[in-house]
Order: sequence, then C-alpha cells, then structure tokens
Amino acid sequence: MPELPEVEVVKRSLTNKTQNLIIKEVKINDARLRYRVEKKKLRKIVGLKIKKIKRRSKYLLFFFNKKVVMLAHLGMTGKFIFIDENDIKFKTSFYYNLDKKKDQKYDRVVFFFNKNRKLIYNDVRKFGFIEIISDKDLKKNKHLKKLGPEPLSQKFDYNYFKKFIRGKSRSIKDILMDQKFVSGIGNIYANEILFLSKVRPDRKVKSLQKLELKKILVFTSIVLKTAISHGGSSIKDFSSSNGKKGLFQQKFNVYSKKGELCSNTNCSNKIIKTSISKRATFYCSKCQK
Repeated sequence: MPELPEVEVVKRSLTNKTQNLIIKEVKINDARLRYRVEKKKLRKIVGLKIKKIKRRSKYLLFFFNKKVVMLAHLGMTGKFIFIDENDIKFKTSFYYNLDKKKDQKYDRVVFFFNKNRKLIYNDVRKFGFIEIISDKDLKKNKHLKKLGPEPLSQKFDYNYFKKFIRGKSRSIKDILMDQKFVSGIGNIYANEILFLSKVRPDRKVKSLQKLELKKILVFTSIVLKTAISHGGSSIKDFSSSNGKKGLFQQKFNVYSKKGELCSNTNCSNKIIKTSISKRATFYCSKCQK
C-alpha cells in the first residue's frame, strides 16, 4: 500500500497533468470497488473544473468548483493513469508497469477531460475507492475526521507526542503506524525512522526518553522529505507523470533487509525480521535499543 511519500508524488503528478482541466464525461466500467461507486453522485463533477488537488494522509482530494470534492484512496493496487491528447499514457503511481493488454481489464473508472485527455482509475484488487462529497462535509467525513496531524506539520511536535503516549504501553512502531496518532506513516517508513533513531521497534512507548522522542520526530521529517524528493519507494517500478523514478528503496537501511549486514559501518550484526501488529518488522539488535 502506498504511504505518504508515494501518495504525495501521485498528488504532484496529477496536479501537473490535470489541474484546471474540465470533466466532460465519466464512464464507470466497474462500480464494485471497496465501496460501490455511486453513478448519480459521480455525475456531479461533469462540467466542473479541477481547481486543485491535495493530499491528506494517504488520501487524495480533488477540489472542483461549486464546492465539490472527490475523495480517492488507492488501497493496495489502485492507480491513476493519465492519457494525453496524443494518446500517450503516463504513470502516476509507484508500483506498476504499463501494459496495454492487461491494464484495460482493470480500468474501473474513466474521466474524460477537454482537449481529448483522460484519467483512468485502475485497480486490480478493488480495495481502493472514490467518493464525491461537499467540501463543507470534509471535516465530518468518516475517513478523515479521526486522522492525526500530518507528520511534516508543526502540530506533530514533542509536546503532542509526549501527551499522546502518556499512559500507553503499546510499542513505538505500532504507535507510529496508528493513523489517529500521526497520518500517512506506514510499515516501510516506520522501520526506517526507528532505525535512524536507534530505537527498537518493539520498545514500549512509556519507556522512551525525551531525547529518543525528539530523535524520532527529527528522523520522521528527514525520512519522509528524502523519500518524497526521491520520488517515493518503488517496490517494483515507479515513475511519476513527468518520468521521475521512485528511488528511495535504494536508501533502505533495514526494510526488507533480513539477514543482510547492518548499514552502519561500525556494526557487524545482521538485520533481524520479526512481526509487530502482524506487520513485517526489520531492525538491528545492536544499533537499536
């Protein structure tokens, strides 16, 4: 599942390609996504212009005129494919190759723009979804209303961190992946943040000291900003709509590195793989305490 950096790259790709375009028609090939696509509601965006696109956690928000918003989540395999006026396809997601024969089978929703351009929502496993809502209802939306602060925002600071974990006995990795605590961090980046912070992922949050909490905050910012600047992590293959490759996986220190030597030059230990909250977890038992 794409995490904050990947969705941020998708947002920037889509902004580059679709901002200010007008929806001329919407075609639903298969409405059976995570939540059924409501044809009547989707028709509301026909004739409207995409004014801007935002990201909140792992969600994409398309803002149209007339105060209409399209909320989209990519799920496990969802992706947007942009087709320009010359019928050239551009990728905007991070884990797939374009395949004309296979792609068409999983094209669930097609948005037709002016200037003969198209945006396709393609989803093999159909765990993603698309909803149409009014912008006045955004704060009440069930997917958005309980999300914690963005990890790159000023709200995500030491005082907030300390207050949230007070009295809790959960592991730090479990907390970092809790979207009610902080929104957008998933398994990959939680592993990398904790390695650089030199904190074991199974440490109970109540045992963390002030310096350790501050390190986690610092490396959360560093890891996410670095990942965004490198186009996200490409578990398979990624290039955004302007051809940028997702290269952050080349900078992984622990994620998916089971049995490999620790990347710290003064450490000869091998990376351990375990499971926390049913998610694969990687760490160095010498460097992380």
